[in-house]
Amino acid sequence: MSIIFPIYAFVVLLIFNILTHKFCVKMEMEKLKQNKVFRVINIMIVILLVCSYLRVLNAMV
Repeated sequence: MSIIFPIYAFVVLLIFNILTHKFCVKMEMEKLKQNKVFRVINIMIVILLVCSYLRVLNAMV
């Protein structure tokens, strides 16, 4: 599990970053706003991934 989850987390972050980039390009956002959007989305996704990892660890115990 300790090998699979980081790979899964990387793929999830990659997919969300690709989708966020497409959204920013479509909305024609300025660079400063794009950085803020990426930061917020990445922080939220990391929090969700950590919570799901902790839940999986609790289920295994």
